[in-house]
Amino acid sequence: MREAMQWSRGTFHILTDQNALDLTAIQSFLNNAPWSYGLPLSKLKKALRHSLCFSLLENHVQIGLARVITDYTTYAYLCDVYILEEFRGQGLGSWLIQCVLEHPELQGLRRISLLTHDAQTFYKPLGFAPLLQPERYMERPLGKTLSPQLEGGSIIDIISG
Repeated sequence: MREAMQWSRGTFHILTDQNALDLTAIQSFLNNAPWSYGLPLSKLKKALRHSLCFSLLENHVQIGLARVITDYTTYAYLCDVYILEEFRGQGLGSWLIQCVLEHPELQGLRRISLLTHDAQTFYKPLGFAPLLQPERYMERPLGKTLSPQLEGGSIIDIISG
């Protein structure tokens, strides 16, 4: 098991301790998120268990999350990033991603990637850019992955903070 890390800023804390995850709070948010629409609790538990998770807490209450799927050597995929609406606009989203990017076990990777519908302006100042050679990227969709809400909608407000 990897050593848990913690960052603090006033009453806000970011922890990588799996025990800090509030499954009920995370599922409540993600069940309404366009990118995670309808994910059953059993699959959410499995996804979190096999990921490096960054819980954003205020006074021990889950208010945000960033999840990283990685081999800790060459590649990481950043996903399920959110900040509850009432906590946005305080720089917490940027701080959360900075903590992810500074995590010691994610140093030396060749690449960290993410998918976003319309949050490019949020991620760009954090060092993310469009694919240099998008024609090399391929995927094999295996089922319904997105909510109908995502079509033409905006998710940038979910993470900006």
